[in-house]
Amino acid sequence: MSARHVAPALVARAVGVTIEGSAILDGVDLDVRPGEVLVLVGPNGAGKSTLLGVLTGDLEPSSGTVEIDGRPVAAVRARDLARVRAVLAQQQRLAFGFRAREVVEMGRAPWHRTPAAADDLAVIAAAEERADVAHLGTRLFPTLSGGEQARVSFARVLAQATPVLLLDEPTAALDLQHQEAVLRVARDEAAAGAAVVVVLHDLSLAAAYADRVCVLSRGRVRAVGTPREVLTAALLTEVYEHAVDVIEHAGHLVVVPVRAPRALPSSPTPSPTPSPTPSPTPSPRPEEDPCPAV
Repeated sequence: MSARHVAPALVARAVGVTIEGSAILDGVDLDVRPGEVLVLVGPNGAGKSTLLGVLTGDLEPSSGTVEIDGRPVAAVRARDLARVRAVLAQQQRLAFGFRAREVVEMGRAPWHRTPAAADDLAVIAAAEERADVAHLGTRLFPTLSGGEQARVSFARVLAQATPVLLLDEPTAALDLQHQEAVLRVARDEAAAGAAVVVVLHDLSLAAAYADRVCVLSRGRVRAVGTPREVLTAALLTEVYEHAVDVIEHAGHLVVVPVRAPRALPSSPTPSPTPSPTPSPTPSPRPEEDPCPAV
């Protein structure tokens, strides 16, 4: 059964968030289904991370409702919620000097003293391998690069083994290779039945890996649909207030900002080569008179 024909794992209805008198989200409706990757895109301040916080249950909306697995998210106990959804935040903050493997192990905490705990070692090892952090296990987390910290935190999310994954800019600190790898894993999770929500800024990555894209602008949903339905030059130019082209390459949509032609540096005008100064021609010596006057 396709994701379109299964009950949503997450449902947001008429969600609004107001902070200090400013509407951050306004009347947001959104469904997230098992078996799909749904990507949230939009300019800075559009409300992407705020919406993700509402979906996780970490942020209470000012209005509207959110349900996870058919239950109001606010009514689900924290431990039960941690067994249903795993969250990757933008910032990786740890107050103590944990080693990388200990951070990944934290993902198994919700399953402590349950039958699932018998699989801890295997699940942790698989998560480390999929996030490409197995070789970092003994390193102190604060000594890792930003990209390494992001991948270790992603491994923690995978180790949690929940049916819903909520990832806030998981590729922001990553190099090209690991951006692709992390989103391939997100797709694999969806293929295995998970509902995956990802916040991205890279529109070409969104086009490549999303089943559906939700475009947010000024706290409202402007469009939801497949990448081909939503990532149009007209809509993106309006939302981002910058002209873009959407082209196709190797079967994928690529979003390219329109830029003014770059002026080529002008070639310096060569200085005229001075003509060589001719050497003075010596005056011919007068021939000696063979018969000098006496």
